[in-house]
Amino acid sequence: MFAALRESRSGLRPNDFETPALETWIGRVDGLEHEPVTGGLDEFDCRNNRLARLGLRQDGFEDAVAQARERYGAHRIAVLIGTSTSGVHETELAYRRRDRSTGALPPDLRYRYSQNIFSVADFVRRYLELKGPAATISTACSSSAKVFASAYRLIEAGFADAAVVGGVDSLCLTTLYGFGSLELLSRAPCRPCDVERDGISIGEAAGFVLLERADSGAGKIALLGYGESSDGYHMSAPHPEGAGVHLAVMQALFRAGLAPDAIDYINLHGTATPANDRAEDAALHRVFGNTIPCSSTKGWTGHTLGAAGVTEAIISALCLERSWVPGTLNTRALDPSLRSRIVLTGEQHPLRHVLSNSFGFGGNNCSLVLGMRA
Repeated sequence: MFAALRESRSGLRPNDFETPALETWIGRVDGLEHEPVTGGLDEFDCRNNRLARLGLRQDGFEDAVAQARERYGAHRIAVLIGTSTSGVHETELAYRRRDRSTGALPPDLRYRYSQNIFSVADFVRRYLELKGPAATISTACSSSAKVFASAYRLIEAGFADAAVVGGVDSLCLTTLYGFGSLELLSRAPCRPCDVERDGISIGEAAGFVLLERADSGAGKIALLGYGESSDGYHMSAPHPEGAGVHLAVMQALFRAGLAPDAIDYINLHGTATPANDRAEDAALHRVFGNTIPCSSTKGWTGHTLGAAGVTEAIISALCLERSWVPGTLNTRALDPSLRSRIVLTGEQHPLRHVLSNSFGFGGNNCSLVLGMRA
């Protein structure tokens, strides 16, 4: 992923998922159609859990969790996963196979293990052989940022010593047609903050992070603070002045004990819809002025919805480790009405603290502050 950031290689492609005749670009993970979940967890088989398993197998994550399980015990590690649609695609496929005379769904549809919103957290917990508190958070596009906040509180309150947090959202017809009906899909790769931006590119992703107690000394990156808000301004549109965004950012800074000028980079929610980019910019300019470099990385991944928070938190952690500020891919001419310092090309310089923003429908907002461990 970091190589792709440095080399400006996008993961977006013209829509080739399933049957929707929608002219748009998507971020699709190859091969999921041919990699069923088998063995003792085969009842969980669905696109979303296949994607979760693929994510869990990356970068030695399973081994890191196994070592944590040895240190703390399986009952002391929580599992908190964000998703927006879970395994709804299995139900979509099942509807195609309804009984023609009765309309009954096929008997092999396993709602509990697929579309059920808890399915992915249950699958991850069982796959990793963990027995601590487990939950799924589904607050649209802030889901897998809010899991960090919930895990922080669980650990601080003594209910767990560590937590597997993450997000998994897979492509489905409901999402594609839904955003299509809202006229929010761009016909080209999304262009966050561009003067001619016209909508999002939908992606799918799985990402996981192992959080441990602050006194454990584990890891290079620390979760320093979080902020959550729910402004409830509109079912799908953000508050035009970013009121809830401002509140989430200020809470995150307060919990981290940092002044605004201590932030070295802001990973924008940056969806490339006119309303979102404008509202986020208004809130951030109110706090930071135009001195802090900002960018959206959705030109690489698309908007991965319930997995966007963890995807961009991991990107933020990579940027901290590698002293890199990514540009805003695909954007050619910045909207002159935006006042934050939005960078279009990558910059190499040391970073101490990064702010990552994730906002969802209904005003579900979350900001995270990450920093290098002292």
